[in-house]
Amino acid sequence: MSQVLFAFLLTLLAGLATGIGGAISFLAPRFDKKFLSVSLGFSAGVMIYISFFELVPNGLELLHNVDEQRQRWIYLWAFFGGILLTYGLDLFIPHENNLKNIQIKYKKHSCYSSKKLLRLGIVMAFVLALHNIPEGMATFFSALEKPKIGYVVAIAIAFHNIPEGIIVAIPVYYATLSRKKAFVYSVLSGLTEPLGALIGYIFLSSYLSDTLVGIILIGIGGIMIYISLSELLPTAYMYGKHRFSVLGLLSGMFLMAISLIIF
Repeated sequence: MSQVLFAFLLTLLAGLATGIGGAISFLAPRFDKKFLSVSLGFSAGVMIYISFFELVPNGLELLHNVDEQRQRWIYLWAFFGGILLTYGLDLFIPHENNLKNIQIKYKKHSCYSSKKLLRLGIVMAFVLALHNIPEGMATFFSALEKPKIGYVVAIAIAFHNIPEGIIVAIPVYYATLSRKKAFVYSVLSGLTEPLGALIGYIFLSSYLSDTLVGIILIGIGGIMIYISLSELLPTAYMYGKHRFSVLGLLSGMFLMAISLIIF
């Protein structure tokens, strides 16, 4: 039982690292279109790089028990299934016209834009919450099997979670002008990692297979690609010049590439 508590605590600490990213929203200027554009482009870069260079390759590696032809079909259906699932959920998430009207004191910050950004923040928190569930399982079971490996995995995921906290916090902050709300949303998205550990321990420990986890990771990769292309990049372009969005996109990709190499 002490080993289980240790593994769960390690997973909790890794998940809470999103709060560090959320705290970065405290440094954001009150309303700066260039900063917002770069930040949203950065978020898209992080998510696109994670999808194509971490989630999908790791998911394919876990399909090692399946022959190559079936692997291709599983990849196809899992990846585009994630995209279709997100598209379906997108229809049910409130659009900006249905969100609560937020009073803004700054003329440049219209109510329409604030509601659009709030919706984006909700979407990002939801998507990253889904993404963090299998990460929580990975940290938990690694620590349960070999504590030393668990430490390494937890540190890697903690550093990986910092830019994810930024992804959630920035649109929420610019929508509400509340640093507290931005921080809370980012922390909540990270708390699904210990939730993933709990789900894995109670329900899936005897049923979880490499193939199932691989399908889940590839599906989440599809979800992140859809959100990046349909929400993040269009909003980044709307708030700034093209070059600021592209600068943020490339910066996000570069940071994630470096973090994956180091950790």
